[in-house]
Amino acid sequence: MNFNLFAAEEQAIEQARSLGERLNTVAPDCAADFEAVIEAFQRSTREQRRLVRVSDRLQAQLGAANQELERRRQEAETALARLREAQEAMLQAEKLASLGALVAGVAHEINTPVGIAVSCASHLSDATDRLKRASEGGNLSRGDFARYLATAGDTTGLILDNCQRAAQLIAGFKQVAVDRASAERRRVNLGAYIQETLVSLQPKLRPVGHGVSVSCPADLELDSYPGVLSQILANLVMNALTHAFAEGQPGSMTILVETPDTGTVRLTFADNGRGMTEEHRARVFEPFFTTRRGQGGSGLGLHIVHNLVVGALKGSITVDSAVDRGTAFTLLFPRVTPDAP
Repeated sequence: MNFNLFAAEEQAIEQARSLGERLNTVAPDCAADFEAVIEAFQRSTREQRRLVRVSDRLQAQLGAANQELERRRQEAETALARLREAQEAMLQAEKLASLGALVAGVAHEINTPVGIAVSCASHLSDATDRLKRASEGGNLSRGDFARYLATAGDTTGLILDNCQRAAQLIAGFKQVAVDRASAERRRVNLGAYIQETLVSLQPKLRPVGHGVSVSCPADLELDSYPGVLSQILANLVMNALTHAFAEGQPGSMTILVETPDTGTVRLTFADNGRGMTEEHRARVFEPFFTTRRGQGGSGLGLHIVHNLVVGALKGSITVDSAVDRGTAFTLLFPRVTPDAP
């Protein structure tokens, strides 16, 4: 059974008016006051109805506003999810681009020893052909044979040395590439791994004459993610080449590794370039922030570095810089990376 408040009030007013008519007969002196009470009750009823209508209208507006707010919230969440997907795709693209640069760099480095080995093999082949023709023609002298032996000794030595150099480069590249792609955890000698990473960057460093000096304890071993370290170092070097030095200006970079205690590694990467303002320094790890938009800067290199140091290595990174005083990035991370919880 539904109860209608307004209908009940109307019925009460009708009953009150009927009572007022009888009261006017039996007690005329009270009739006027009773009528005033009825009028006041009617005014109250009308005001209640007005307030109910206003309340209904406001509730309808509030409901519409809530629906619109929910729609906008869903749109914002969808846009945020798409933005995160796009950002993740750009981060992966940046990592793949870095790996591509590693491949190109090592291919360039391998080209030199392989080229020398091929040239030596060709020279030895020519000398062997001459020796064969002399032997077949009966013109082979002791001096010719001695010269051939000397040539063969020299060329085979060069071939062996350069093939070993190429094999070392390939082995180093293979390990770095696997580390980059798989993020495998293993024990690694930090100093040797830094040198392997720098080999892949030589084509970027050598043309202008940039130099990178490394100071690292020879026996320092990590139980960590070497591919992450390689990515960090490559990004720091490429960031310096892009931002620290004017085009064509040779610069110097240093990698200093220290152990403030037995369980902690402090790695400082510094350059003697143009430095940066305080405003830029405060935003340097923000995604997509770059001062070289359209000139080789994506705004993701240092953001990736920050995420890798804090996330994968469970460490921290700070930057110190001033205009015309160079820039220094200081990484602190454990020698043994803690297992993920």
